[in-house]
Amino acid sequence: MLSSAILSAARGSPSTLCRRCLIKSLTVRRQQTRTVATTFLQKQEEARQIWEKNAELIKEGKLPHLWDIFKERGFVKDIAGTDEQIRELMRVKRIGAYVGIDPTAPSLHVGHLLPLMALFWMYIHGFRAVTVVGGATVKIGDPTGRLKSRTPLSRADITMNITKIHYQLKRMWVNVEEQGERFGYKKQPRVWSRALVNNSMWYNTLSFIEVVARLFKGMRLGPMLSRDTVKRKMEMGDGMSLDEFVYPLMQGWDWWYLFSKRGVQMQIGGSDQYGNIVSGIDCVKRIRDSEPNESEKIPSDFLHSVVGFTVPLLTDPSGVKFGKSAGNAVWLDPFMTSTFDLYGYFMRRPDKDVESLLKLFTFLPLEDISKAMEKHREDPSKRHAQHVLAHEVVALIYGIKEATEVQAQHKGLFAKPVAKELESYPTTATPTVNLAANFRVDVKLPQSLILGKSISRILFAAGLADSVTDGNRLTQHQGAYIGAAPGQAAAINKGMDYGELTYTPIKNWFPQLTKNFLIEGKLLILRRGKHFIRVVEMVSDEEWAASGLMYPGEPGTGRVRLLKEALTRAAQDKNLTLNDPETRKKLLDGAESLYAAKGSELEQFLPEQLQLNSNRAREILKQSMKYIPSDGPKGVKMKTAIIDEVLEKAREELERRDRAEVIKAQEAQEKAMQEEKKKKKKAEENKKKPDPPFISRHIV
Repeated sequence: MLSSAILSAARGSPSTLCRRCLIKSLTVRRQQTRTVATTFLQKQEEARQIWEKNAELIKEGKLPHLWDIFKERGFVKDIAGTDEQIRELMRVKRIGAYVGIDPTAPSLHVGHLLPLMALFWMYIHGFRAVTVVGGATVKIGDPTGRLKSRTPLSRADITMNITKIHYQLKRMWVNVEEQGERFGYKKQPRVWSRALVNNSMWYNTLSFIEVVARLFKGMRLGPMLSRDTVKRKMEMGDGMSLDEFVYPLMQGWDWWYLFSKRGVQMQIGGSDQYGNIVSGIDCVKRIRDSEPNESEKIPSDFLHSVVGFTVPLLTDPSGVKFGKSAGNAVWLDPFMTSTFDLYGYFMRRPDKDVESLLKLFTFLPLEDISKAMEKHREDPSKRHAQHVLAHEVVALIYGIKEATEVQAQHKGLFAKPVAKELESYPTTATPTVNLAANFRVDVKLPQSLILGKSISRILFAAGLADSVTDGNRLTQHQGAYIGAAPGQAAAINKGMDYGELTYTPIKNWFPQLTKNFLIEGKLLILRRGKHFIRVVEMVSDEEWAASGLMYPGEPGTGRVRLLKEALTRAAQDKNLTLNDPETRKKLLDGAESLYAAKGSELEQFLPEQLQLNSNRAREILKQSMKYIPSDGPKGVKMKTAIIDEVLEKAREELERRDRAEVIKAQEAQEKAMQEEKKKKKKAEENKKKPDPPFISRHIV
């Protein structure tokens, strides 16, 4: 009896509790707990033992040290710490490392790849790796190397840049794992660790007083004023604003957060970041020593020291650093620099540089690089080494399939290929991260759609749904997402925090509520799946009409309707001879040009068996049976495919009829000529015949 009562009480049944206990059980907030599987702990222990064993092998010289590999391949330029300290720390401990990128442009460029490549190398060797998007620090802008302050970016521009760079980094991380496996670096599940974070995540909740008390209070102005960057900007530039002065300290706080939460003890950056890395080390030490809670203090011994290093800067032939400001950036966005042009950039690298670039930008073993260079020297005109370099870089950014296709284009006709833009979310192919690279992120849509139509129609117009029905299905099953504050209803959603990138599932809310998700009153971020993103810019209806663009499902833009209007307008044009076969062929040849035109009756031009009446669906279905299931068409794509087939049939029928008319006219002309010849011949024969004798007859 007692045990059953205890069991019932454990289940929370009110009948077994007294009133006081019941009230207490309801008012006490239950602590959220997160369990750790024993298999995970076992995996961690196995990984620790393997690491210690490898550390001994490295010490004995039986395994290569990653730090030695870095120096051999040319990654190490300046060191924050000592060479021996970094080498020993990397040997005995699976430390974390990070690279930070401020989203000052809508895309990464080739210059960002060098520090990232060092981080990728650490990841495939088992170290923790973190990429940080500076959603908070970009609001200030790094003053390093500048004489004039950066032009402030709008909130909409920052959001656009964060979104694009975030998904570029996600794509590269997926390809890094594929590249690592390709070169024999087998991933250890639950051991290899990587992360992509935004520093707005902690700055938007950070107390300013805490920063002042733990960081600003202990920093001295003398060392900061003595930095070359600060001196040059104050003496030769437009002065140093307080926010620019504080920028290195903010970067230092980033490092502290990653150090305390994720065990990140190393920072990697370009050579222009050396001053910020040194300043960051001082900041981490200062904040660590100012921890008020004794139980949370981090030791200051060797195993908990922070270090960093810089990689050489990638420059153009004139020695200028790559970047947006210099105007020489080679972008990693296929809509800003195509994969063909990216491949071509590395194809143009001079022979004297290609070997060092192969060491820096690829995971190829040094032996393979030596073989590639030997083959290159046999016939430099074939540029074999450049092809290897370009192929590996494109494979890292866009995947091995795309790299192989682009290489074939360069080795073949050397003709720039047609852009492979993906207009809508793929339904017949797997929506992979590399396929998403061909899905343009930024698009424009009119205000009347964004603020006056359902979110299902917006998803359809943005190319994330096949139809309005498909859009409704996505909202019902929460299969699409919108940039917003997570977990808040549409009616009260405050939107994304400034500088962050967060989502909430899309539901079928009232059209007037969509405005709550607009960023700066004009940007809407939509996502389907993990990788397919649309950043929709809302423009006025007047601007949209002037652009001449159309979106899927736009009222008055049905494909057959536009075709009829185009033919009607053509019929009313007195300058057109509608009986001319070439004119009629031109009107029907090429669906896109006809759809783009807006103003005949279709029956005047189509053969009778292909004419369409007002009920276009029934007539279209009647003429295109191969696309039609027994229960009719399934969606807009199928209907438009049917319309295209009807138009193609119409064009072919007109061509056939025109050819028949020409043949018939030629036959008639030939027949007339034959008749004319016969008449002439008969006339000539009649002239040669003697006249018949005259016989008179008398009537008696």
